Amino acid sequence: MSKTPPLLQINQLRRLMIGPVSLALEAGDCLCISGPSGSGKSLLLRAIADLDPHAGEACLHGVVASRIPAERWRTRVGLLPPESVWWLPRVGDHFRDELPVPLEHIGLSADIMAQPVRQLSSGEKQRLALMRLLSNHPQVLLLDEPTANLDPENTRRIETVIAEYRRTQQAGILWVSHDQAQIARVADRYYAVTNGTLEERTIEGSNG
Repeated sequence: MSKTPPLLQINQLRRLMIGPVSLALEAGDCLCISGPSGSGKSLLLRAIADLDPHAGEACLHGVVASRIPAERWRTRVGLLPPESVWWLPRVGDHFRDELPVPLEHIGLSADIMAQPVRQLSSGEKQRLALMRLLSNHPQVLLLDEPTANLDPENTRRIETVIAEYRRTQQAGILWVSHDQAQIARVADRYYAVTNGTLEERTIEGSNG
């Protein structure tokens, strides 16, 4: 009997200074990645999202990315970049579907949807960008420091929203973080970027 392929399989992926990287992500798994600035963490996530040219391949449920239309791949394998892009003037213009959770769950009020994007703080943009991503119902989340601009209270709120999405949708998560305490809270596995490759490390402070 053939084995079911993992949710996301990365095979010998290379992009500039990062790679080759090979790993498997099962449904419901959270894998954290850390490393020095400029070590290629963001490049790796962008390559997996098929936003930049790269060598190697990524597969979703055993299907190679090149066999899936680009827009569909980027919806199912959704990237949350460090700096989100907003192309319309009002916040609400960017949301066509129902929000994945009430805005109160991320420390915002409903009236923010009527505000101009230019009035948002970096932390507000970061939280709303996560809502926009989750509204697409991705199967894999590629999170590039999703709480970097947030205070501890809002960081915990975002961690809770992501954990609930992961649980209910059985989503797989690749999460870039510099925060070892956060990694201990959210990760099933942890890798550090060393000389362009990923080395598995023990999760400090984990009870597992």
